[in-house]
Amino acid sequence: MKIKFCGAAGTTTGSQHLLEINGKKILLDCGLYQGHRKDAYEVNCCFPHFDPKTIDAVILSHAHIDHSGNLPNLTKHGFTGNIFATFATRDLCQIMLADCAHIQESDAKWLNKKRKKRGEQPVDVIYTKEDVNQCMKQFVNVGYNRPMHVANGVTLRFIDAGHILGSAQVVLEVEDEDDGQTKRFLFSGDVGRGGNDILSDPVSAENIDYVLMESTYGGREHELGTKADDRIADVLKKAIERGGKIIIPCFAVERTQQVLYVLHQLFEDGRIPEVPVYVDSPLAVNATEIFRLHPECFNEEVHQFLYNKRNPFGFEGLTLIRAVSKSKELNDSKKQAIIISASGMCEAGRILHHLRNGIGNPNNTILFVGYCAENTLGWKIRHKQPEVNIFGEPYKLRAQVEIMDSFSGHADHSELLDYFKGITGPKKKVWLVHGEPTRSAALAESLAEIHQGDIQVAELGMEQTF
Repeated sequence: MKIKFCGAAGTTTGSQHLLEINGKKILLDCGLYQGHRKDAYEVNCCFPHFDPKTIDAVILSHAHIDHSGNLPNLTKHGFTGNIFATFATRDLCQIMLADCAHIQESDAKWLNKKRKKRGEQPVDVIYTKEDVNQCMKQFVNVGYNRPMHVANGVTLRFIDAGHILGSAQVVLEVEDEDDGQTKRFLFSGDVGRGGNDILSDPVSAENIDYVLMESTYGGREHELGTKADDRIADVLKKAIERGGKIIIPCFAVERTQQVLYVLHQLFEDGRIPEVPVYVDSPLAVNATEIFRLHPECFNEEVHQFLYNKRNPFGFEGLTLIRAVSKSKELNDSKKQAIIISASGMCEAGRILHHLRNGIGNPNNTILFVGYCAENTLGWKIRHKQPEVNIFGEPYKLRAQVEIMDSFSGHADHSELLDYFKGITGPKKKVWLVHGEPTRSAALAESLAEIHQGDIQVAELGMEQTF
């Protein structure tokens, strides 16, 4: 067996890890590298670490774009094999990859107008919606805990990762023809925190020999536990009492649905006054509908909601908005409301219009429920910069700013250590990926204190035989 690290080594984006087993090449994830436009295009367009035509199969851990986003480009460049994923992951990819293609096409159209005026060559998109449609035909759905033969001597089993809907850890049982040994390999994907409002907890893998593990939050602890209802209720109650709007920049998949579920409970229990709630994001609306189709991913509490014939993500006073005209009406409205809109980092989408209209009102509240990368608009507002640019114009920040880290979908440092302790077996070798270098190094140091096996921080392009 051989592994090559082709992405998300030394960074948290562009997850791609290539296994060679019994003469076959299996790619774990095929995510988009997200960074500066020129750098991202050069990394994503050409697959510098392997030839797509030589890949025999892809195993996808979950639907987030940094894990799935370059799949249409892979098929565009000659990959014809199966893409193995859970049922929910496949359904989310259907809408998320199409949305990614739409964003690329819109950005290219806008950019090429400027380039044409300057006499410059037009830029190309990495893939189109037609490429997404072709890619989706290659998905093969696999349920949790169902063995699936994926290559000669290789059996796949997905177990729940508790990160987003359909997220999975990848367990491979391998009859290695090179040395005649049976080996069990684990790819963690992204690990959830446990105690999620909607999802089941991550499952502990058994009898594992080799571990490929994420390290996103190595050396860092979340400020709040997953169950922080009192804090959430207090923040929302005070915001509602101020009489203004509550604007929640929110990732369309997972975070929006989690917020809706918590709001449903708080309204139902009478812990906050009832006000109209709007989800203003076509992608979030579509994702919410997909959530309803996949009860296999829910924890026992949400199952009880369903058993009592209640919709966990729908309640009286909730309006889901797709149409641009309805979004504009909401922008013009002066009435109090809770507005959930994408994107979570405030870099694009309808949230920009809501912020432009609401950021200057001291009665309004901007509530962050997710991570914002440095120097994004969301990051600047989170850090309460007194003035920020929206659509190229300066706006004074007068609205209240609140941050709720309890909604994070990633396990923090202590939770990653607990996750690792739960994995049984010798764990002879551990590779850490999907983390900034300082984060991976911090986790490696702590793992070395509790485990005697070989622990390495993966580097981009590194190859190892095991």
